Amino acid sequence: MSHPTPVLEPISLMAAGELRDAADALRRGDPVTATAALMAIDAHSWQAIEHRLATLGASLPELLTTVRNQPEEDG
Repeated sequence: MSHPTPVLEPISLMAAGELRDAADALRRGDPVTATAALMAIDAHSWQAIEHRLATLGASLPELLTTVRNQPEEDG
């Protein structure tokens, strides 16, 4: 018996970039910039991000805490 492929809600490219920028800012210890980046994410992308994280058994606060506790990579 085959299972239907779940339809994932879209995350805009802008929102994906803002989430990445927020994560980078947290790694640098800059919560103000991280907050500004998160505030720029549109409502539909927020819902999609939360839904995708929930399917992985995680939440956005858990993800951001994990990111904040990782050392910044030299690049």
